[in-house]
Amino acid sequence: MQLRDKMKLLVVDLLAERKAFGKEGVREIISHFDNPDVYLWSPHTDERIDYGFGKVVDNPIDADFVVITGSRRNVSQWEDWMNDVADLIRKVEVPLIGICFGHQIIAASLGGKVIRAETQSQMVSPVYYQDGREINALFTHQDHVIDAGEMEVIAKSEHCTIVACKHPTRNIRTVQYHPEATAEVIAKAIEVGDMTKKEAEVFDMSNQLISLKDALL
Repeated sequence: MQLRDKMKLLVVDLLAERKAFGKEGVREIISHFDNPDVYLWSPHTDERIDYGFGKVVDNPIDADFVVITGSRRNVSQWEDWMNDVADLIRKVEVPLIGICFGHQIIAASLGGKVIRAETQSQMVSPVYYQDGREINALFTHQDHVIDAGEMEVIAKSEHCTIVACKHPTRNIRTVQYHPEATAEVIAKAIEVGDMTKKEAEVFDMSNQLISLKDALL
């Protein structure tokens, strides 16, 4: 009997310079897949930290599934490397999911529009899905999608009108919030200095938050 090849999971890893939200966030993301071969592409930096897992690649590989993570950069302040990510989004034929920055750059690459708000949104807030679900999710962003382009809007919140999207014909789903930001990831962020205790206090982690599996998979 021929054994099935492992899934090739390409993570467009845009927080690769951060120990918690990068390394631990990606670890949380890949935990929802069945032991994939993980490839890490970080076109925004040459100074990524060593995760101890995954294979770092200089260009996108021919993957079975693609994830675009959050980032400290901004779609509203476009940088040259984002053209390569946009090109991947337009051409990829396998399932694709985007989180926060990923949500924004997918919308922008498919005809939508992203603007920058005056202040940053950092909170745990209810999200209202069109199918009637009401869930709690963690937000930290300043850019907002105001036009989803080819994507269909499937959820909103009180502070953000376009919170989750799906493509009508392609296997693409996106969320503005951070389903990978579990209590464990937040605790690690405090431990390694990615976030202070005071900064973390704005997130009420006593709420039951939607998981990445329920949000995107």
